[in-house]
Amino acid sequence: MLETSARLSTLASKSLLLTSLALAALLVACGQGSAPPAGPAGAGGMPAAEVGVITVKPGDVGLVTELPGRMEASRVAQVRARAAGLVQKRLFVEGSTVRAGQALFQIDASPYQATLASAQASVAKAEANLMQASAQAERFKPLIEAKAISQQEFVNAQAAQKLAAADVAVAHAAVQTARINLGYAAITAPISGRIGRALVTEGALVGQGEATPMAVIQQTDPMYINFTQSASEVMQLRRALEGGQLKRAGTQAASVRVVLEDGTEYARAGKLLFSDLTVDASSGQITLRAEVPNPGGTLLPGLFVRVRIEQAQASNAITLPQQAVTRSPQGDSVMVVGADGKVAPRPVKIGAQQNGQWVILDGLKAGEQVMVDGFQKLRGDAPVKPVPWQALGSAPAMAASAPAAAGAASAPVAPAPASATSSAAR
Repeated sequence: MLETSARLSTLASKSLLLTSLALAALLVACGQGSAPPAGPAGAGGMPAAEVGVITVKPGDVGLVTELPGRMEASRVAQVRARAAGLVQKRLFVEGSTVRAGQALFQIDASPYQATLASAQASVAKAEANLMQASAQAERFKPLIEAKAISQQEFVNAQAAQKLAAADVAVAHAAVQTARINLGYAAITAPISGRIGRALVTEGALVGQGEATPMAVIQQTDPMYINFTQSASEVMQLRRALEGGQLKRAGTQAASVRVVLEDGTEYARAGKLLFSDLTVDASSGQITLRAEVPNPGGTLLPGLFVRVRIEQAQASNAITLPQQAVTRSPQGDSVMVVGADGKVAPRPVKIGAQQNGQWVILDGLKAGEQVMVDGFQKLRGDAPVKPVPWQALGSAPAMAASAPAAAGAASAPVAPAPASATSSAAR
């Protein structure tokens, strides 16, 4: 009886052991099926975080200087009264475009017409006197040969002929002067362009003692931009060019761009006309002038703008978004992703700023990957997964990586039901 009980106890123990082994194998299989896939090199099985990077590609980068400037019409003409009289008519529409020679005002021309008629009468009188003097000189020629008159009388006749001819010339000049003055009674446009408001009205007396301003015409296509640059910046630029650090962009400037007051860039590029040869003693600035086409009349005289002018180019330079560069009193640096996927800071030398990007002059090599986005994902010395960076709104590359990161973060929660089953089995 005791032997039978011992045998039954041994069989029960073996059965319990086999059941425990089978349950353990089942739990292990369930745990392996629900566990998240191991990351490439992530700590604790976590996948490497995705960060946006830019691959370094050195090249020639234009150094753009932005300076304040003011628009100016390429030609300005003041319409003034050159003849005295009363204004009878205004013959143009204020604010319209006028042509050179177009009639603008009409001044009372009656006095000038009378003066012209008087001058023409003087011409007729002088020509009659010339005819009489010439005839008398011709009659005296045979008489002087026959010695019928004295030599003095013959000389007097020739002098009278020449005086009469001079009187005719004076009379013709008076006619020409009278016609010019009569023409001044009709005020015309000296140049083509946009005319402003009339400075006088009908009935106004103008031209009394001085040339009265009557209107202003401005030629707005093309437009001039007058701006100044610090003499120290110009000297620094010249030293960099002479030292070979920079190379000249074109003969004087590669391009001139105009930035309007609302921050938008004018569609048409301009060209630099000249830079002054002297420095303003009061401000230490050098004056420059550029010309910009303005066929649509968008640019107006007197408008304050900002001028972007490319004066030089940096060789083997790199441009990076501003968010990729960390600036501090200790220096400027960027985060570079190495071949092992680890991120390390790198000091760089920054040049000018243009179009929202920094120009990197030194510190990076071709092919290196500079981190631009994903700084908040860095975890100590853990490796990262570099992906091409896309500017905000240009492509959904970084947005697509967000769900993957969220899925990776939630993956470790999956084993929880298995552990609960394990405890329940127990």
